[in-house]
Amino acid sequence: MPELLAPAGDFECVKAAFAYGADAVYLGGWLLQLRAKKAGFDEKTLIKAIEYAHERGKRIYVTLNSFARNDEIEAAGEYGKYLHDLGVDAFIISDLGVLTAVKSACPDMEVHISTQANCQNWKTAETYYNLGAKRVVLGREMTLEDIAELKQKVPKDLEIECFVHGAMCMSYSGRCILSSYLNARSANRGECTQPCRWKYQLVEETRPGIYMPIEEEDGFTSILSSHDLCMIDHLDELTEAGIDSFKIEGRMKTEYYVATVVNAYRRAMDKLSSNDYCRAELDTISHRPYETGFYYGAVKHEHANDGINRASCIFVGTVLESRPGQITVCQRNKFSVGDELEVLTPGEEFKKFTVTSIKNTEGESMQSAPNPKQTVILDCPLELKKDDMLRRREETVWRS
Repeated sequence: MPELLAPAGDFECVKAAFAYGADAVYLGGWLLQLRAKKAGFDEKTLIKAIEYAHERGKRIYVTLNSFARNDEIEAAGEYGKYLHDLGVDAFIISDLGVLTAVKSACPDMEVHISTQANCQNWKTAETYYNLGAKRVVLGREMTLEDIAELKQKVPKDLEIECFVHGAMCMSYSGRCILSSYLNARSANRGECTQPCRWKYQLVEETRPGIYMPIEEEDGFTSILSSHDLCMIDHLDELTEAGIDSFKIEGRMKTEYYVATVVNAYRRAMDKLSSNDYCRAELDTISHRPYETGFYYGAVKHEHANDGINRASCIFVGTVLESRPGQITVCQRNKFSVGDELEVLTPGEEFKKFTVTSIKNTEGESMQSAPNPKQTVILDCPLELKKDDMLRRREETVWRS
C-alpha cells in the first residue's frame, strides 16, 4: 500500500491530515521553502507538529526546496542539522548544493528530491540515489508508462513519489518566471502571485487601446490557467506502476480542504467507499475542472477551463464539544435554523442532520449564525466528536 502524503500550512492542517488518514505530512519551516511565509512553521509549532505526528506513528517531512543563493548554502547545512536534531523524518530538496550541505551536516538524514528538480528519467533518479537520496518526487510531466519503466531500472530501495491531486502549474515543473517578471515576486522563491490565473486580452500594435478577448473555445479566456489534478479513479494503476507515495498538493489550503481530500483518498485506497462516493467528495471543496494531468500522455482537456473555482459545499463550522443531543460549534461560515448540515468525521462517510435550534454562549436563541469564529450551541441528534467538521450543500462558483 503506497503512503498517503498530505500538505499542511499550519498545525490545524497537520491535525486534520492525520485524523483523516494521512501517513505523513509535508510542510515548510522558516528557510528555503517554496511557499509564502504564512505557510511556514516557526520553531515552536514545528516541534509541536513533530511530537503530534510521532505520538501517532506518523511522519513529518520538511521542505527545503527553493534554489539557494551563495549566502544560503552554509545556513542550509546548519538549518538541516538543527531540524534533524528536532526529529524531522525527511527533507524535500531541489538544489544539489543544499543536498550536499545537508548530507555533510547530517549524513544519516533521509532526503527526498523535490518535483522542482524535474526528474524525468531513470538515470537522473539513479544519480540522486547515488548522492544519498532515499526518494525522488518525479516531475509531473511523466506518463504512467514512463514511471513504470523508471521504477524497473532504478535501485529497488529508491522510493518514487508522485502527485495525485491538487493544483497544477502551467509551466514545466513549476519553473515559471511570470510572477517575477510582472510583480517582482519569484515563484521559485515561494512568492508566486499566480498571474497565470488572471484574465488576459490581446492588443494589436497598430490599434492601441483596443482590447480583444482571447477565446479558446465557447468563449472561455483563461488560456494560461491549469486544470486541477485528480487521480482518485486510477489509484490501482498508479500502484501497479510502482509509485510508493501518493502526494496531495495544497500547503496554502484550509484544514477543511485537507480533511476532505485526505479522507476521500484514504477511503478509496482502503476500498472503504465506492469510487463514485470518493469522487463526489472531491467536488465539495474548491477546485477547477479535474483532469488526469500527463499520466496518460499529452494533456487533453475534457472540460473547458473558464478560470472558475467550483465547490458543491460550504464549510460552516468545527465541533468544539459534543454532548448527548447537543454540540458546541466554532462557526466558520453562515448557516441558519432549517439548514441541513453534513458532518465530516474521521473514518466514516458523511452524516446529515437538520439545524432546529441555534443559541449563543449566553443561551440566547438565534435564527442564524452569521459571525465568523463565533461559538454557538446546536441541538443535534447525532453522536459527534470534537473536531468533526460541518458543511452545508450549496453550489458556488467564483473566479480566483
